[in-house]
Amino acid sequence: MDTPETRTCLVTGAAGFIGSHTCRRLLAEGYRVIGVDNLNDYYSVELKVARLAELRGLSGFTFVEGDITEASGVEGWFEQFSPQLVLHLAAQAGVRHSLENPRVYVESNILGFFNVLDASRRHGVEHVVYASSSSVYGANTKVPFEETDRVDDQVSL
Repeated sequence: MDTPETRTCLVTGAAGFIGSHTCRRLLAEGYRVIGVDNLNDYYSVELKVARLAELRGLSGFTFVEGDITEASGVEGWFEQFSPQLVLHLAAQAGVRHSLENPRVYVESNILGFFNVLDASRRHGVEHVVYASSSSVYGANTKVPFEETDRVDDQVSL
């Protein structure tokens, strides 16, 4: 049976808050982690770079700057690193931003997600985990949100 030390997990959105903490946890458990992020400027690039600097100091971490919307790049990561596991956290965030720039959302959150799923399928990835944000709860007025809440009234793309 494989141990975490022999397994590779590709984490998209690795420079984000959740992504960087997840990478740290996976590394602590002995996984090899390939962290991918496009370092866009939706929020502080300096903060993302600082998170990556901490991760780069940890054994087993490799960073790849890349964009999930570029299918050939995504394909290259899977060919180069052969991940058994994928944790897909990369996405364009922000409800207001989604209404002002819907094309950016479609490219990142739909096309990018498809590229990751397609490469995972073609390369025999064992498990893909996809996470969304609280924005999925939309116009729900019940607080706090719960996973079982209906999400019929989205307010963002």
